[in-house]
Amino acid sequence: MFGTYFRVGFYGSKFGDLDEQEFVYKEPAITKLAEISHRLEGFYGERFGEDQVEVIKDSNPVDKCKLDPNKAFIQITYVEPYFDTYEMKDRITYFDKNYNLRRFVYCTPFTLDGRAHGDLHEQFKRKTILTTSHAFPYIKTRINIIHKEEIISTPIEVAIEDMQKKTQELAFATHQDPADAKMLQMVLQGSVGTTVNQGPLEVAQVFLSEIPSDPKLYRHHNKLRLCFKDFTKRCEDALRKNKSLIGPDQKEYQRELERNYHRLKEALQPLINRKIPQLYKPVLQVNSHRDSFSRISLRKFDI
Repeated sequence: MFGTYFRVGFYGSKFGDLDEQEFVYKEPAITKLAEISHRLEGFYGERFGEDQVEVIKDSNPVDKCKLDPNKAFIQITYVEPYFDTYEMKDRITYFDKNYNLRRFVYCTPFTLDGRAHGDLHEQFKRKTILTTSHAFPYIKTRINIIHKEEIISTPIEVAIEDMQKKTQELAFATHQDPADAKMLQMVLQGSVGTTVNQGPLEVAQVFLSEIPSDPKLYRHHNKLRLCFKDFTKRCEDALRKNKSLIGPDQKEYQRELERNYHRLKEALQPLINRKIPQLYKPVLQVNSHRDSFSRISLRKFDI
């Protein structure tokens, strides 16, 4: 019933008034990025000539100075509806989350040396939030973007978001009604499987093995530590749920998952139990003069 959304940017003098304009397109719910790319490339190819239209394959900011002035360029990016935390309290149902949509988001991974992807400790993420002039559903299937906001996430913030997402997936698969054993096992395998690249254990070893030297990272370090505590609890709940769903033919698979989980938990324990002492100091230092005054006041009440 509802749609899939894409950000479409037009670059080049051939587009006339559309040059450097950006829109959010609403497409049928099953539309893939390749489909809309092929359709728009074909549509504008007929107008300008097939060799005059080029689709920009990434979602990085476009530097128009680096583009061929004789060509028309289209940049297409998949976007999702974006909600602030306070909005989620009112957007509970599937309908709520697909109605009156004005803000959309897409994420672009990058590293400081220009590569899109790198090791965990150097992986940044640019989150771009778009605001449209009207809300979907609308009488038109594309709406102008009138505001753009960028938020840069540091590597440890990227790790926190990834762990929160994994934890939410586990919680959803565990409490899904009706239960879906295949989905649950797939999420479990991705969480506790021993062959998971850049999996939870590697994330913990990279970011939690040492207390950061920069005090500005203390809060992030502590937040990630608490994320892992929640994650291990959700893994345990998911394993218990899976045990109640499987038949006799999957008992060995269940035992293997449990062994992997216990190995993961054992390796995580020293990392997630280490607290940063500076975060647990008293917030207010009691003044000795005020303290003595308080004791005098208390004596008066005793009298």
